[in-house]
Amino acid sequence: MTCPAPRDARPLAGAAGALLVLAAVLITIAYTGVLQQGDLVAAAGLAADRIPGVTVVARVLTEIGNTVGSTVVGLVGGAVLARRGHRAEGICVAVVPLVTSVVFTVLKRILNRARPPEDLQVMAVANESLPSGHATMAAAAWTALVLVLWPRLAARARTLLTTFAVLWVATIGATRVYLGVHWVSDVLAGWALGAGLAVAGVAVLAATTARARARG
Repeated sequence: MTCPAPRDARPLAGAAGALLVLAAVLITIAYTGVLQQGDLVAAAGLAADRIPGVTVVARVLTEIGNTVGSTVVGLVGGAVLARRGHRAEGICVAVVPLVTSVVFTVLKRILNRARPPEDLQVMAVANESLPSGHATMAAAAWTALVLVLWPRLAARARTLLTTFAVLWVATIGATRVYLGVHWVSDVLAGWALGAGLAVAGVAVLAATTARARARG
């Protein structure tokens, strides 16, 4: 790992704000039903074209990438960073998924959007749909991890980590739609919300670190 230079919190705060505004817009559009017809067409089309082998793989991946799995990513990543002497970064990586879990759960309860019909679902899920918890948590955990590690990694490691994170987050969101347990708009809103909360958390980390260095 390389030694990182001090990080400017302002661009991060701006990016976080933009992502959270996008999440709010996507949630509003999904909640008001503007995309309901498109959501239904996509869900019905996928249900009609499912391939048994792909469905098995999707079920396995969606379980690995569930909300608990994303929380574990944050807690383990945070613990490793803290153990290596990067306590503030470790706390950030660990706390972001925990805060995100509270946020998306509260939103689900408030919005109370129904899941896709049971006849489109591979596995029966009946609780609130918007935003997708899997998509939100995956985006939050992996965005936080990439951003925190980014200044400390060489170029090749950055590319590998970022590529894996993007593919993993995209895959988990896609499995939720493929398995018929979420609308496409649930997943899009979840990705934006999770990424926005992660960037906000890293912005707070950068601001706190800058203040500590200024005092020290």
